[in-house]
Amino acid sequence: MFSRTQTIQSTRSCWDSVKKLAAELKAADAVLVGAGAGLSTSAGFTYTGKRFQETFSDFIAKYGFRDMYSGGFYPFDSLEEHWAYWSRYIYINRYQDAPKSVYRDLLELVRDKDYFVLTTNVDHCFQKAGFDKHRLFYTQGDYGLFQCSKPCHDKTYDNESLVRQMIDRQKDMRIPSELVPRCPVCGAPMSMNLRADDTFVEDAGWHKAAERYQDFLRRHQSMRILFLELGVGSNTPGIIKYPFWQMTYQNPKAVYACVNYGEAYVPREIGERSVCIDGDAGEVLKVLKELKEI
Repeated sequence: MFSRTQTIQSTRSCWDSVKKLAAELKAADAVLVGAGAGLSTSAGFTYTGKRFQETFSDFIAKYGFRDMYSGGFYPFDSLEEHWAYWSRYIYINRYQDAPKSVYRDLLELVRDKDYFVLTTNVDHCFQKAGFDKHRLFYTQGDYGLFQCSKPCHDKTYDNESLVRQMIDRQKDMRIPSELVPRCPVCGAPMSMNLRADDTFVEDAGWHKAAERYQDFLRRHQSMRILFLELGVGSNTPGIIKYPFWQMTYQNPKAVYACVNYGEAYVPREIGERSVCIDGDAGEVLKVLKELKEI
């Protein structure tokens, strides 16, 4: 779609913004990436359309689901049917690779920088693309983890082996009863380690990642840091967007960048130290990568 001479969305101002962002990436002492759902959407992890229809055609026919996300909240009559749905959901969004190279392109841009990633995404795309797991903070959980639904204790459990068994052995939209995951401590049904309500478990790994994030902020609070926000919407602005604005305002050496399709904006207080690009994050990263290679 783009080349080194083309402009994004055919606008000179947008092309200038991309070149400015490339210069800020090069000049930054450190980069803090804030990533939202728009980044994974750009990478091909869509929750509607062909991908959804091919994986959940039987559930769509029975229940009329219009997208993967809403189906995840449906009150199924049995745990066997619930986990038949969710095992497919987990498998294609956690254990399959993203169709496009968006995350790998981002890694090439920050690999040689002192970087850290703060994300509300739960699909593990960063680590699968090769990002250092010690530089990642998944604030909202992980599709690859189970927890007690009560919860009776603050521990999470890897689910890949069981999810693959659920995929292989389900029949007529149900898994065998013996595959229904239950808490090894209290026997209650397990649930996903996703921040949906006050039962979300912040396990030891979560707290260690939070500490590493705070340490990164302390070490760079007066340095030339680029706050690079990618695909972050308005659902949970208090996690990435608002803190990025505030930290940019407080540090006169900092620069804030927002790349988001249809929602690229910035407060006027930091406008002179900001770069806003209204466009697809993956396409912008592709152009930035090309500019880096010149």
